[in-house]
Amino acid sequence: MRKLKITELNRLNDREFKTAGKIPLVVVLDNVRSLHNVGSVFRTSDAFRVERIYLCGITAPPPHPEIHKTALGAENTVDWNYSEKTLDVIHELKASGYRIWSVEQAEGSVSLPELELRTGKHAVVLGNEVHGVDQEVINQSDGCIEIPQYGTKHSLNVSVASGIVIWEMFKQLSHTIK
Repeated sequence: MRKLKITELNRLNDREFKTAGKIPLVVVLDNVRSLHNVGSVFRTSDAFRVERIYLCGITAPPPHPEIHKTALGAENTVDWNYSEKTLDVIHELKASGYRIWSVEQAEGSVSLPELELRTGKHAVVLGNEVHGVDQEVINQSDGCIEIPQYGTKHSLNVSVASGIVIWEMFKQLSHTIK
Protein backbone atom coordinates (compact mmCIF):
# COMPACT_ATOMS: atom_id res chain seq x y z
CA MET A 1 0.00 0.00 0.00
CA ARG A 2 1.28 3.46 -0.96
CA LYS A 3 0.21 6.79 0.44
CA LEU A 4 -1.31 8.95 -2.30
CA LYS A 5 0.21 12.25 -3.34
CA ILE A 6 -1.91 15.37 -3.14
CA THR A 7 -1.95 15.55 -6.95
CA GLU A 8 -3.54 12.08 -7.07
CA LEU A 9 -6.52 12.98 -4.86
CA ASN A 10 -8.52 14.70 -7.64
CA ARG A 11 -9.90 17.42 -5.38
CA LEU A 12 -11.83 20.42 -6.66
CA ASN A 13 -10.01 23.71 -6.91
CA ASP A 14 -11.50 26.80 -5.21
CA ARG A 15 -13.37 27.96 -8.32
CA GLU A 16 -14.78 24.48 -8.99
CA PHE A 17 -15.89 24.17 -5.37
CA LYS A 18 -17.84 27.44 -5.51
CA THR A 19 -19.95 26.15 -8.43
CA ALA A 20 -20.16 22.49 -7.35
CA GLY A 21 -23.37 21.06 -5.95
CA LYS A 22 -23.74 21.17 -2.17
CA ILE A 23 -25.73 19.13 0.30
CA PRO A 24 -28.85 20.94 1.60
CA LEU A 25 -27.21 21.68 4.94
CA VAL A 26 -26.09 24.86 6.65
CA VAL A 27 -24.08 25.07 9.86
CA VAL A 28 -24.86 27.66 12.53
CA LEU A 29 -22.16 28.41 15.10
CA ASP A 30 -23.82 29.85 18.22
CA ASN A 31 -21.23 31.85 20.18
CA VAL A 32 -18.27 29.56 19.50
CA ARG A 33 -15.30 31.28 21.11
CA SER A 34 -12.28 29.33 19.81
CA LEU A 35 -10.90 30.49 16.49
CA HIS A 36 -9.36 27.05 16.00
CA ASN A 37 -12.81 25.46 16.38
CA VAL A 38 -14.23 27.92 13.84
CA GLY A 39 -11.46 27.05 11.38
CA SER A 40 -12.01 23.35 11.91
CA VAL A 41 -15.74 23.69 11.16
CA PHE A 42 -14.88 25.52 7.93
CA ARG A 43 -12.54 22.70 6.91
CA THR A 44 -15.10 20.00 7.69
CA SER A 45 -17.81 21.96 5.87
CA ASP A 46 -15.57 22.17 2.80
CA ALA A 47 -14.86 18.42 2.94
CA PHE A 48 -18.56 17.55 2.91
CA ARG A 49 -19.84 20.35 0.64
CA VAL A 50 -21.97 22.21 3.16
CA GLU A 51 -23.95 25.11 1.63
CA ARG A 52 -23.03 27.82 4.11
CA ILE A 53 -21.87 28.58 7.64
CA TYR A 54 -23.53 31.19 9.83
CA LEU A 55 -21.23 32.72 12.44
CA CYS A 56 -23.25 34.19 15.29
CA GLY A 57 -22.64 36.26 18.41
CA ILE A 58 -19.06 36.08 19.68
CA THR A 59 -18.07 33.66 16.88
CA ALA A 60 -15.27 35.43 15.03
CA PRO A 61 -15.47 35.73 11.23
CA PRO A 62 -12.63 35.43 8.73
CA PRO A 63 -10.19 36.71 7.83
CA HIS A 64 -8.14 35.83 10.87
CA PRO A 65 -4.78 34.01 11.07
CA GLU A 66 -6.01 31.66 13.83
CA ILE A 67 -9.05 30.63 11.77
CA HIS A 68 -6.83 30.12 8.72
CA LYS A 69 -4.45 27.96 10.75
CA THR A 70 -7.05 25.17 10.98
CA ALA A 71 -9.28 26.04 8.00
CA LEU A 72 -6.32 25.93 5.59
CA GLY A 73 -8.18 28.09 3.07
CA ALA A 74 -11.67 26.59 3.54
CA GLU A 75 -12.74 29.97 4.90
CA ASN A 76 -12.37 31.14 1.28
CA THR A 77 -14.32 28.27 -0.30
CA VAL A 78 -17.30 27.77 2.01
CA ASP A 79 -19.83 30.59 1.87
CA TRP A 80 -20.50 32.25 5.22
CA ASN A 81 -22.43 35.06 6.88
CA TYR A 82 -22.11 36.78 10.22
CA SER A 83 -25.06 37.72 12.43
CA GLU A 84 -24.99 39.27 15.87
CA LYS A 85 -28.02 37.23 16.95
CA THR A 86 -28.36 33.49 16.42
CA LEU A 87 -32.14 33.69 16.78
CA ASP A 88 -32.35 36.05 13.78
CA VAL A 89 -30.59 33.42 11.67
CA ILE A 90 -32.82 30.64 13.00
CA HIS A 91 -35.96 32.62 12.12
CA GLU A 92 -34.62 33.37 8.60
CA LEU A 93 -33.73 29.73 8.01
CA LYS A 94 -37.12 28.49 9.25
CA ALA A 95 -38.86 31.00 6.98
CA SER A 96 -36.80 29.59 4.09
CA GLY A 97 -37.92 26.04 4.82
CA TYR A 98 -34.95 24.69 6.79
CA ARG A 99 -35.42 22.15 9.57
CA ILE A 100 -33.35 23.27 12.57
CA TRP A 101 -31.34 20.70 14.56
CA SER A 102 -29.39 21.75 17.65
CA VAL A 103 -26.56 19.48 18.78
CA GLU A 104 -27.29 19.28 22.48
CA GLN A 105 -28.09 16.89 25.29
CA ALA A 106 -31.73 17.74 25.90
CA GLU A 107 -35.02 16.16 26.88
CA GLY A 108 -36.35 14.29 23.87
CA SER A 109 -33.14 14.56 21.86
CA VAL A 110 -32.59 12.10 19.01
CA SER A 111 -29.54 9.88 19.28
CA LEU A 112 -27.41 10.51 16.18
CA PRO A 113 -27.52 6.85 15.01
CA GLU A 114 -31.33 7.07 15.05
CA LEU A 115 -31.53 10.35 13.11
CA GLU A 116 -33.47 10.02 9.87
CA LEU A 117 -33.42 13.13 7.76
CA ARG A 118 -36.32 13.84 5.52
CA THR A 119 -35.70 15.24 2.14
CA GLY A 120 -35.46 18.98 2.29
CA LYS A 121 -33.14 21.54 3.77
CA HIS A 122 -31.50 21.24 7.17
CA ALA A 123 -29.54 23.46 9.55
CA VAL A 124 -27.35 22.16 12.37
CA VAL A 125 -26.59 24.45 15.32
CA LEU A 126 -23.42 23.95 17.35
CA GLY A 127 -22.95 25.86 20.57
CA ASN A 128 -20.45 27.50 22.83
CA GLU A 129 -17.64 25.36 24.23
CA VAL A 130 -18.78 25.86 27.84
CA HIS A 131 -22.51 26.60 27.73
CA GLY A 132 -23.57 24.72 24.59
CA VAL A 133 -26.46 25.89 22.41
CA ASP A 134 -28.45 28.72 23.96
CA GLN A 135 -31.80 27.56 25.41
CA GLU A 136 -33.72 30.14 23.35
CA VAL A 137 -32.22 28.61 20.20
CA ILE A 138 -33.14 25.11 21.39
CA ASN A 139 -36.70 26.36 21.96
CA GLN A 140 -36.87 27.39 18.29
CA SER A 141 -35.29 24.17 17.00
CA ASP A 142 -37.26 21.38 15.35
CA GLY A 143 -35.21 18.88 17.33
CA CYS A 144 -31.97 18.19 19.17
CA ILE A 145 -29.34 15.67 18.16
CA GLU A 146 -27.28 13.92 20.81
CA ILE A 147 -24.04 12.10 20.04
CA PRO A 148 -23.87 8.93 22.16
CA GLN A 149 -20.86 8.82 24.46
CA TYR A 150 -19.68 5.90 26.57
CA GLY A 151 -16.84 7.26 28.69
CA THR A 152 -16.65 9.52 31.70
CA LYS A 153 -16.87 12.89 29.94
CA HIS A 154 -20.23 14.46 29.20
CA SER A 155 -19.33 16.38 26.05
CA LEU A 156 -17.10 16.53 22.98
CA ASN A 157 -15.11 19.43 21.60
CA VAL A 158 -17.36 21.46 19.27
CA SER A 159 -15.11 20.85 16.26
CA VAL A 160 -15.15 17.09 16.89
CA ALA A 161 -18.93 17.12 17.37
CA SER A 162 -19.36 19.07 14.14
CA GLY A 163 -17.30 16.52 12.22
CA ILE A 164 -19.32 13.60 13.54
CA VAL A 165 -22.71 15.23 12.90
CA ILE A 166 -21.85 16.75 9.50
CA TRP A 167 -20.49 13.37 8.32
CA GLU A 168 -23.70 11.60 9.33
CA MET A 169 -25.83 14.26 7.66
CA PHE A 170 -23.66 14.09 4.53
CA LYS A 171 -24.19 10.33 4.33
CA GLN A 172 -27.93 10.86 4.42
CA LEU A 173 -28.05 13.88 2.09
CA SER A 174 -25.23 13.25 -0.41
CA HIS A 175 -27.64 11.67 -2.90
CA THR A 176 -29.05 15.19 -3.45
CA ILE A 177 -25.78 16.64 -4.84
CA LYS A 178 -26.15 17.44 -8.49
